[in-house]
Amino acid sequence: MASVEDLTTKFASLGLTGDKAKEAAGNKKLAPTLNTIVDATGQSSFEKVDGHAAVQPGHDGYQRRRRRMWSTSPGLSPLAGLASSEQVSAATKFCAKNDPAANEQAFDEACGVGVEVSDAAIAQHVTAVIDSMKAMLVEQRYRALGRALGAVKKTSELRWANSGKVKDEFDAQVLALLGPKDERDDPAKLKKAAKAAKPAKNAAQQESKGWEPATLESISTSRCGLRIWRRPGGKVVTRFPPEPNGYLHIGHAKAINVNFGYAKNARRRAEEEEYVRSILDMVLYSSDYFQQLYELAVKLIEAGHAYVCHCSGEEIHQQRGGEAMGPRFACPHRERPVAESLAEFQKMKDGRYAANEAILRMKMDLEDGNPQMWDLWCIYPTYDFTHCLCDSFENITHSLCTREFTNSRQSYYWLCDAVEVYKPVQWEYGRLNITNTVLSKRKLLKLRDDGHVTALDDPRLYTLPALRRRGVPPQAINAFANTTIDVVRLENHIRDALNELAPRVMAAISPVKVVIENLPADHLEMIDVLYKPRDESFGTHKVPFTRTLYIDASDFRETDSADYYRLAPNKTVGLQNVAGPITCTDVRKNADGSISEIVCRLEDAATAAKPKTYIQWVAESPEHGSPVRLDEVRVYDALFKHANPYDKNEVPGGWLSDVNDKSLVVAKGAVAEVGLWDLIKRHAATAAGKKELAEHHVENIRFHCPTAAIEGDDIKGTKLIMNRIVTLKEDAKKGSN
Repeated sequence: MASVEDLTTKFASLGLTGDKAKEAAGNKKLAPTLNTIVDATGQSSFEKVDGHAAVQPGHDGYQRRRRRMWSTSPGLSPLAGLASSEQVSAATKFCAKNDPAANEQAFDEACGVGVEVSDAAIAQHVTAVIDSMKAMLVEQRYRALGRALGAVKKTSELRWANSGKVKDEFDAQVLALLGPKDERDDPAKLKKAAKAAKPAKNAAQQESKGWEPATLESISTSRCGLRIWRRPGGKVVTRFPPEPNGYLHIGHAKAINVNFGYAKNARRRAEEEEYVRSILDMVLYSSDYFQQLYELAVKLIEAGHAYVCHCSGEEIHQQRGGEAMGPRFACPHRERPVAESLAEFQKMKDGRYAANEAILRMKMDLEDGNPQMWDLWCIYPTYDFTHCLCDSFENITHSLCTREFTNSRQSYYWLCDAVEVYKPVQWEYGRLNITNTVLSKRKLLKLRDDGHVTALDDPRLYTLPALRRRGVPPQAINAFANTTIDVVRLENHIRDALNELAPRVMAAISPVKVVIENLPADHLEMIDVLYKPRDESFGTHKVPFTRTLYIDASDFRETDSADYYRLAPNKTVGLQNVAGPITCTDVRKNADGSISEIVCRLEDAATAAKPKTYIQWVAESPEHGSPVRLDEVRVYDALFKHANPYDKNEVPGGWLSDVNDKSLVVAKGAVAEVGLWDLIKRHAATAAGKKELAEHHVENIRFHCPTAAIEGDDIKGTKLIMNRIVTLKEDAKKGSN
């Protein structure tokens, strides 16, 4: 491949300038893909849209997505007719799954090629959106501008319209409806009374005190002058904003419980399905507020609190002290005139700079003891810029987060004060960790990519989909989220929840054949069995009892002892739901020494002593479909050998070296009693079961067997694959083989 210098020159033709072209040329994953695309086009220079079209598939490929080299498809020039970045993005998505050369018409339709939206059509669709949101706009005025504009942009008929014309039409209609902005739209006017008492210092001039505790008093008397309880009407309002970069895990379960549990305890209300559904209708995205965020960014610049910078990431790193943590120094653009920063910011908005070529930085204290106060820099818009402002827009009272965001609190408050908006309080709580596993999304992806687990919902992990797939009920997770974090405690909550939720089904993971010698070969007795002992609400079912049956290998051993109460030679044990106990009279073996069958005698229930324990069993009765043979039982154990895989003293080889290669054992040949089919039929009749059957699988069949709580993971026709959810509490007298 060409040298870095040659590639830098080539990539600059795409619109990547200076350091960005050099950075792309030095990227071992991106550079070959981008170079191939440029060579395939046969061009040496590109228009703006063309360059964007070439760069985007390259970057998407870097993100491990396979993109067709659609820009080189024979007989088709997909750049033709693509006049906007929106069309280029649509073209890239189309070519991820389709060959544009094979269906040019479908490509044109997917990318809006040749679509023209007239001024009259733009006006018509904008009017329709504004009319539908008129009541909200009249009530909230310009505070609702971002949401209304977002609705306009989501209108499918306007997807390929000229965005500038759409914005102009929207602005004109809003102005006609609401009139010019006045004191009702200025948060500063709302705090006039507070300012009259004593003007506060400018946010940028306030003396930094480093870390301060989060208190309601300090927030409610802030320069914004809006007491924390006043704006939300005295209610506690929290939120749970997950970032869509990975599966939710059990740590998020704690965050959900903390956020919603705190608000619920502060103001209890009836929980009805209607309210739950309404939450889904009210979910907002940061992008819904982009217009408001943009206007506040302009306000920051006008107030002298922010400026546009063109430094590279490496230059900013050095300005913050670099790897050596040396002295910090100001960016050369920090003191540029306000008018110049406003003009540059407008260029950013107009798309005249490539990604990372220009950024908006806040003029915070370079010498502050809090690292995040040195230079909170934003890229349209960053998490730090969006987080606090969206909390303010949504009237959040308590922004609850984990303790790694403690340093962010100061910048959170600074920005709210700087743009003079309502300021919530940020409170931190301890992050949830759990033994014998990892929760980091990056490490979870590493485990998946290296083949240690099959997917992010592998039941050995503690993501919420993995726990659901294993069969863990949500009640157990919610209970655990409010307690300590040792995995043993979680398993206790799982057992407690399953004890209330799961019906009992007799089964044997490692079945051993038992022949009752004093019963005739054709003996058949149908026994009524409760799905849950002493609880008729779970219902009953019938199971056959015959001369031949199966018990689990863990319920028998050849060497007896005084403290062992289960089956052994010459020892008597009870059978669940059977009137009389059985006594082992003989053990027959195969040539290799393994047990072929255990011979027992059924004792008279009237004269036999009451046995000290009872074991589960499954009868052999082909005419009744017994036993139900399970294709697999997946026995899951801890994914890591040590409680803390990060402990270098216990795990000197690093966390990956601690992976337990025996954390998954697949047991073949397990059997269950016929009540399992009845449970499957019952579940299939429920709403959840019907949905799963429509998707050709059944999952949430939980039941108890001799050694574990089990859940169906894949039930298709006669194929039964089960997961062990958790072991049951072991009987201290049971012993082992």
